[in-house]
Amino acid sequence: MLSAAASGKVGFNMGMGVGRCVSAWLRGSPNALNTRRDWDPSPRYSTTAAKASTPSFNYVIVGAGSAGCVLANRLTEDPQESVLLLEAGPKDRTLGNVRLSWKIHMPAALTYNLCDDKVNWFYHTLPQEHVNNRVMYWPRGRVWGGSSSLNAMVYIRGHGEDYNRWQREGAEGWDYDHCLPYFRKAQCHELGGDRYRGASGPLHVSRGKTNHPLHRAFIEAGQQAGYPFTNDMNGFQQEGLGWMDMTIYEGKRWSTASAYLRPVLNRANLRTEVQCLTTRILFDGRRAVGVEYTQNGEKKQVGLWEIQQPISPHISLSSLSQVFAEKEVILSGGAINSPQLLMLSGVGNADDLKQLDIPVVQHLPGVGRNLQDHLELYVQQQCTQPITLYKAQKPFHMVKIGLEWLLQYTGYGATAHLESGGFIRSRGGVAHPDIQFHFLPSQVIDHGRVASKIEAYQVHVGPMRSTSIGWLKLKSASPLEHPIIQPNYLSTDTDVWEFRECVKLSREIFAQKAFDPFRGPEVQPGPECQSDAEIDAFVRHKADSAYHPSCTCKMGSPSDPMAVVDPETRVLGLEGLRVVDASIMPSVVSGNLNAPTIMIAEKAADIIRGRPALSDPGVPVYQPGSLETQR
Repeated sequence: MLSAAASGKVGFNMGMGVGRCVSAWLRGSPNALNTRRDWDPSPRYSTTAAKASTPSFNYVIVGAGSAGCVLANRLTEDPQESVLLLEAGPKDRTLGNVRLSWKIHMPAALTYNLCDDKVNWFYHTLPQEHVNNRVMYWPRGRVWGGSSSLNAMVYIRGHGEDYNRWQREGAEGWDYDHCLPYFRKAQCHELGGDRYRGASGPLHVSRGKTNHPLHRAFIEAGQQAGYPFTNDMNGFQQEGLGWMDMTIYEGKRWSTASAYLRPVLNRANLRTEVQCLTTRILFDGRRAVGVEYTQNGEKKQVGLWEIQQPISPHISLSSLSQVFAEKEVILSGGAINSPQLLMLSGVGNADDLKQLDIPVVQHLPGVGRNLQDHLELYVQQQCTQPITLYKAQKPFHMVKIGLEWLLQYTGYGATAHLESGGFIRSRGGVAHPDIQFHFLPSQVIDHGRVASKIEAYQVHVGPMRSTSIGWLKLKSASPLEHPIIQPNYLSTDTDVWEFRECVKLSREIFAQKAFDPFRGPEVQPGPECQSDAEIDAFVRHKADSAYHPSCTCKMGSPSDPMAVVDPETRVLGLEGLRVVDASIMPSVVSGNLNAPTIMIAEKAADIIRGRPALSDPGVPVYQPGSLETQR
């Protein structure tokens, strides 16, 4: 998950310089999967008895993304447990080389993959009625590391109260006391460990190194506007402005593929396959026993069924006729792919499935419902000094930056430049921050697909706990068809009001004394946009997804009619089937989603292995002096 699993976006295209240097090396990229559409939705079973000599796996994990890589690592720590990890996209390295795969691993080059369908599912929503009927673009990772290989590398956990809310919503055992230890377990922070930060986990987390004067001005302006400074928005105090944590290590993106998967590829009990589109979960009665998938467009089955078609010699499973998921099938495809696969397999709203002639295995009306996302927009200001990233995006400078990164992994290519940000409350009475800022010393246009035009800086801003709830459904019974995505953006008056406040509060920060040496005319919304009606019109025209889809396989109590999995991550009413990814969040957290998704997988791994849950009761969390005022 870009939040990914996920995680904001920047239009800083200086990685193009590397493209001029190594584009010839990348022409052998894996082709997209076959797009034939002759799919039969009816299940086909085989009663062939398994032979004792047939190779088998204890777990089949669908999706080598932010959660799947974690699970593959943790479950294979026990040499008695075997794992097959299936990924629909390619590996994250060309010929095993980081430099040849600079579009993924060079932090500043992130916009390339946000707009490249080779490693990206390239989803789009339905036209959104309340944002001028615009179709929203949703990039999601289809590569080792998933959206952690595409996102802006911002490491944000959310607020402790988000997890206490999960518990109240039915996710028993997922309160902050039980989630914080798994954030620590995952993390290796360059500043060392404390009660909030981890120091020995596989996920390297760092702070920005540019010390850019505009980042400093943004943090100082926040204090001048009356907001506190926070030295760790993932620690005791989320509220305030400060320096962002990032999943960047030694100048390179540190995805879950780098952190969790690649270090354990030599384990004898782990098998990985790429370019595998999983088309269906296979059931024996109410028990999941395997999956059907295509590899490079050729259909196979893994589970308690024989492979039905000859396998070409280049596919590594060619010698196998049967492979067992002896314990469980685990879906880690993310908030779109996991509910889609459940529905394709007969798990979902029975009425919807019957309309597509998909045999119903389990009626679970919550599958695909409860869709939540973060919407954001950019407030942009022209800069009077030539210190933004505008010049760095010129071809000559991009080549220099690209070469420095290729040779040393240093310089402007070694950061995503979202190095400062923060969280504030929109109004009095709000218990914890519900607005997030990402500051960027550059201008972004159209998801970074259009080069910036001027020296400018901007803040990405948006509400964190939207009241607009959406859904997704199958378009057809074909796994090759993207599902119908309806997020229902800005469909409530509360969301409209909060976005209006986002614009006003951002402008107030940009108007502080700290920006006096840099402030030029406002670029966006523009000086002509002043009244509430004008601001609302601007929001409808410019608000866009922050790439944080979640909550479509809600975790909750079995008595909740919208719950899909229980607090043990087991799909309700079925055996041998779990979902572990951002889709099981009961409600979206107040921040980016990649760090919480990794935490979910770390905690789920202990649950699956039958280990006692980690807990750290009574961890202090900042409370403002008064909730009566906004700051």
